[in-house]
Amino acid sequence: MTIFFDDRPFKIVRTNQLSAETSQFDLIVDLRLEKLHKSMLTGHTLFLNSNATTVLQMLQLLEKDFPKQMLSVTMAAKEKAEIEEKIKDQYKVIKAAGGVVVKDGKWLFMYRRKKWDLPKGKLDKGEDSRTAAVREIEEETGVKSLIKSKICTTWHTYTLNNNRILKRTKWYLCETIDDSKMQPQVEEQIEKLDWYNPSDAKALLINSYSSIRFVVDSLNKKRNVKS
Repeated sequence: MTIFFDDRPFKIVRTNQLSAETSQFDLIVDLRLEKLHKSMLTGHTLFLNSNATTVLQMLQLLEKDFPKQMLSVTMAAKEKAEIEEKIKDQYKVIKAAGGVVVKDGKWLFMYRRKKWDLPKGKLDKGEDSRTAAVREIEEETGVKSLIKSKICTTWHTYTLNNNRILKRTKWYLCETIDDSKMQPQVEEQIEKLDWYNPSDAKALLINSYSSIRFVVDSLNKKRNVKS
C-alpha cells in the first residue's frame, strides 16, 4: 500500500518482502529500539518492526505538522493487511479509477492545472473500477478505449468539509478504440492533450505528481518483465 501525503509516498510493506538492498534509505529506524519521533522524518526513512500503533502514530504526525524535509516513509510490518484495514478505518474512503491510454506505442497525457496528468475520476454509484476508468477517460479526453490490464493502485489523503478523505485510485492500461473526437474537457480545467513515446515521458513528468510518476514507473516495470 502506497499513500501519498502532500505528494510524498508513505509505504506499508511486509517485512519478509523487504529487499536486502537498503541503500536508497537515508535513515533506518528499528521501532523496537527507538520511539517514533518527528525528527526521524527526513529524506527517505525506513522503519523496521512497525505495528498498527506506530503506523497510526505516523499518520497523526503527518497530518498534524507535515515535515517538509520528508521525501518518503516506508514502514515494514508483519501484519500488513491488518494495518491497512486500520488505516482505512481512520478515513472516509473515496474510490476512483483512471488509465494510461495507448495508441501506436504512444501514451496519452493531459495538461491540467499547470501539470501533466493522466485521466481519472471518481466512481459513480454502483459502478465498478474498470467501467469508471473507461468512462472517465472518454469524458476527460473524448477517447474511447478498452482495458487491457491493471497497472497498480494509488492512495492519497486530503481534507474535505472537515472529513479526512483517503482516495483510492485503480489504474489500468488501456488500448485506444477511437480517438477521432479527442478533445480536452474544459470543465475539468484540462488545457491540452497529446500522445508521447514512453521514452519522452520521463522529461514530461518532471512537471507532474509523484503519484503519477508512480503509475508510470509501475507500468514500465510490468513492460520490462514482459519483455
